[in-house]
Amino acid sequence: MDNVKEQLKEASAPVPGHNLPRLRTGEGFGFLSGVRIVDLTTSVAGPYGTMLLSDFGAEVIKVERPSGDDARQWGPPFLDGQALWFASVNRNKKSVALDLRQEEARASLTTLIEGADVFITNQPPDVQRKLGLDYESIKAIREDIIFVSITGFGLSGPRAELTCYDLIAEGYSGIMDITGAAGGKPQKIGAPAADMLAGQDAAMATMAALMDRQRTKQGHKIDISLVESMTRFLTCRISSYLGSGDVPVRSGGTDSVIAIYQPFDTADLPINLGLGSDPIWTRFWKAMGDEEYGARPEFASNAKRREARAEIVDRIQEILLTRSRAEWLALFATARVPAGPINRVDEVAGDAELQARGLFFALEDDAGNVSPQIGLGIQVDDSICVPRSVPPRLGEHNDEVLGQT
Repeated sequence: MDNVKEQLKEASAPVPGHNLPRLRTGEGFGFLSGVRIVDLTTSVAGPYGTMLLSDFGAEVIKVERPSGDDARQWGPPFLDGQALWFASVNRNKKSVALDLRQEEARASLTTLIEGADVFITNQPPDVQRKLGLDYESIKAIREDIIFVSITGFGLSGPRAELTCYDLIAEGYSGIMDITGAAGGKPQKIGAPAADMLAGQDAAMATMAALMDRQRTKQGHKIDISLVESMTRFLTCRISSYLGSGDVPVRSGGTDSVIAIYQPFDTADLPINLGLGSDPIWTRFWKAMGDEEYGARPEFASNAKRREARAEIVDRIQEILLTRSRAEWLALFATARVPAGPINRVDEVAGDAELQARGLFFALEDDAGNVSPQIGLGIQVDDSICVPRSVPPRLGEHNDEVLGQT
C-alpha cells in the first residue's frame, strides 16, 4: 500500500482527470490469474462486469466489431481520442477487432473460445442463435465453458427478444416511479444503474461458477437480466409493499422507513441526516441543544416518530437554518450523528480522502498514455487494485492475441 501511495503523485494538466494523482500500471490483484475471458459485450453492463473480473486478475480478450464497441462513439466528451464512457469500463483488456461475417474471423473466435474459461455476450437471444453465439453453440466448442449472457429481459419468456437499454430497465423496475420530487414526474437515476448492477451481478455469478467448476469440472450457463438486476435493487421497497399493501410514491427521498432520514437546508448548503436509532436520536437532540424536545414521549420510538414526521422535520429545519453546513457537520461528527454533504460530481472527484484511498487516479502506462479512472473501491490486505493496462485502442492486440491462436 505504501508503494502505491508513493506513486500517487500530483500531476498538472488542463482537464480535471489529468490533475488526479498519477498511478502507474502494475500487477494488481491476482486472484483470477490464469482465467481467460472472451468478451463480446458492448456498451456498459457487460464491459463493466468483465472489467471487475479483470481487476481481480482475469485476462479479458475484448472481441469487437471492426467499427468497435458502441461506447467508443459515446461522446463528447472525449479525452486523448478516447470516449470517456468507454474508458471508464474497459481497463485491463486486450482489444481484438474481428468481422465475424468472415470465415477466417469466425475460425479465430472459435480458437479463442477453445482456450477460454468464460464466454460473455450481451447480444439478444435471437442474435446469439443467428451468429452461433448462444449457449449450445459455445458449449459445443468447449464443454466446460462458463457462458454468461447479459440481456434486457433474460433468455426466456415473452419479453426475451425485446431490445433494452438502462433507461428501459429502470422504467420496468419501478425505480423511476419512486424517484423524484413529490408530485413531480418520474425520474431516471443519474447514472446507468441497471447496467452497473447487471455487470456486477455477472461478475459475481461468474466467480461463483468458476469456483464450482474447480470442484465439479462442469461449466454453467449464467443468465443476467438488466430488468431483474435493477428490480432486485428495490428489494426493501417491494418487500414492504408485499407485506403491507402500501404502494410507495415519489417523495423526494423523504419517506424512508427511518424517521428521520432525508436532506435538509442549512444557512448555506444542504445536508443529509440519518437518525437511524434511538441512541442516535438522543445524541442528535443533545447536539442540537434541545434534549427536552427529543425526550418527548410521543417521539419515543421510530414508529412514533414516523407518525409525527412532519412536525419533527419542520422543527429540525428551523434549527438547521441558523448555522452553516460546515458548522453542523463538525458538530454532528463530534456527537456521532450520521450526517454529510450533498456533493456535486466535481466535489466527489476532488475528495482528498477518496483520492488518498486510491479510488480516483490518472492511470499512466509505460508508453506515457494517461486515462482517468475510478478504481475498484475494494482493498485487500491493505492494498488497492492497481490496473495492469489502460483501456485499449480498437484492435490494439490483434497481432498479440491472434498470433497465439
